[in-house]
Amino acid sequence: MLARFTGRGAIGSPPGLLAAVSLLVMLAAGKPLLAEDGREAIDRATLDRWSKPYRGWTYHPEFVIPSSPEIDGAARILGTDCPTIFQIPGDDRFFMSFIGFDGKGYQSFVAESRDLIRWEHHRLAMGYGPEGSFDHGGRVIGAFLLQSYDVKSPRLLKRRDAKFWTLYGAYPRQGGYELRPGYEGVATSVDGLTWRREKEAPILSVHDPDVGEWERSCIYQPWLVEHRGRFFNFYNAADGGTEQSGLALSTNLLDWMRYPANPVLRNHPGGFDADFCSDPKVYRDGDHWIMFYFGVGRGAAHIMAAFSRDLVHWTAHPEPLYKAGGHPRGLDRQHAHKASLAFNPRNETFYLFYDAVPGTPGPTGGRGIALLTSRPIGAPR
Repeated sequence: MLARFTGRGAIGSPPGLLAAVSLLVMLAAGKPLLAEDGREAIDRATLDRWSKPYRGWTYHPEFVIPSSPEIDGAARILGTDCPTIFQIPGDDRFFMSFIGFDGKGYQSFVAESRDLIRWEHHRLAMGYGPEGSFDHGGRVIGAFLLQSYDVKSPRLLKRRDAKFWTLYGAYPRQGGYELRPGYEGVATSVDGLTWRREKEAPILSVHDPDVGEWERSCIYQPWLVEHRGRFFNFYNAADGGTEQSGLALSTNLLDWMRYPANPVLRNHPGGFDADFCSDPKVYRDGDHWIMFYFGVGRGAAHIMAAFSRDLVHWTAHPEPLYKAGGHPRGLDRQHAHKASLAFNPRNETFYLFYDAVPGTPGPTGGRGIALLTSRPIGAPR
């Protein structure tokens, strides 16, 4: 049943193909893509300086989205995951996409808020794909096309061809948690709240001819960045029990080519990311880029950061921003991961949403959406 979904064409038009190939040749040759130096390694003092603003934040005392929220029309949810904040042009509300696991697979939901703390009106955004499809086992939206990826910019959705766009993670089978092999698709929306598949075939698959050895077991979550007219898909994938993060590129959002020197973020033996370097989220921070990701190593998952000057060469800080078990009430006693950043100009505060797993009995360990803020909420500016 999956055979018809495993093919993936080249860039849709010859000009698009030439542009993508030219871009990949530049990257493979080590030439800087941007007006930057493209150095592969960033020294420790610089890593410390760039990561310092994101350390020492305040834990919100409770889940902002609980493990088992009540959502009209949805089966009992056993765990929530993968938060991403976005805004819709012309609307002053904040929205969060997240997924709920119901024992069969993942579905994507959306909630709304005025203050980034209290979330309401939870509803389905993108449910299961049809039987036999590459996304029948679940769809995880959140890699949105945004107007800006600056750390302090509003997370405003951007229209392209009169539609909003997201990449999404997908699974072909129902009946468990992230049943392999895993794919990625592309979806669009008219209103930013309800999403539909834009392309019938996956945009990335373990069956693609350019798949790397590091990603042959499963492909997971994308993160989309648009920069200077090109699209970058940062994604994590697995080879057996090891996960790393790679990069694919596109000129049209529908057809993608992998960066030949993948993975761009690799495991560090003995480190906090010795087993996983996963779920990358990339933002522009002044004269460089920051990638929030989670590392698995030393017995748990931790929120970590890597940095780049050119979007291609990345250097990870060896110390997590936040380790598992840091929450004073034990919400992340087992794992702290899948972080997503937003900035609220109303109180000049950063909000870092993440998936926290306390390790309580059950199929998801009681996972829910937790929050760190750059200053205590209600504190003077």
